[in-house]
Amino acid sequence: MPHRFPGPAYRIVTSRLVIRCWNPADAPLLKTSIDQSLEHLRPFMPWAADEPTELQVKIDRLRHWRARFDLGEDFVYGIFNPEETRVLGGTGLHARIGPEAREIGYWIHADFINQGFATETSAALSRVAFEVDGMRRVEIHMAVENLASAAVPRKLGYTHEATLNRRTLLNDGRYHDMMIWSLMREDYPTSPCATTELQAFDCLGRQVL
Repeated sequence: MPHRFPGPAYRIVTSRLVIRCWNPADAPLLKTSIDQSLEHLRPFMPWAADEPTELQVKIDRLRHWRARFDLGEDFVYGIFNPEETRVLGGTGLHARIGPEAREIGYWIHADFINQGFATETSAALSRVAFEVDGMRRVEIHMAVENLASAAVPRKLGYTHEATLNRRTLLNDGRYHDMMIWSLMREDYPTSPCATTELQAFDCLGRQVL
C-alpha cells in the first residue's frame, strides 16, 4: 500500500482516461476539442455561446483555472486519452456549493459521447472528493432536458434530491428547470463510485489514492 500524501489530486488515471489539472500548454488541444463539438455543446453549456474563441483566450482561461487550482479555490480538470494527445472533454470538482461539498460538472467531445466517459470521470472525481478531499457531500446538476447527463448520477448511486423551477439560463434564452443529484458521505461506501479503480497523484507525482 503506497504512503498517502495530502491532496489535491492533480492527476487521476482510470482504466481509459487521464483526468488532470489543466496547463496553459493544453490550449491548442482544448480549442480543437471545443471547436469540433460546438453543435453538441451549445444546447446545455452556456459558456459555449461565446465559442469559438481565439487561442489566446484559451491560454488566458487555462492560466486562470490553473491559478485557482494551485490556490485551492476551485478544481477544473481536463479529460484526456491515455497518451494525452486529445482532449476528450472537461470536468471539475467545483467549490461553489458550500463548505465540505463539491459540485461535479462535465462535458464530452462530440466524437466520444455514449462511451461511458462522463460516468467514468464522475465516478473517479466522486472517489477523490470523498477519499482525498474529505468532502461531506457531492452534487451533480443539469437541466431536466439533458437526459444523457442525468443518466450519469443515476448510474453512480446519487439521489435525485430536487428539481428547481426555471433555475438555469441556457443558450436558447430561456430559463430551464434544473435537477440536483447528490451523494452523501454516509452513502458513498455502498455506491458504485467507491469501487472505481484509479490512481491519483499530487503536484509532485506522489500517490494520494
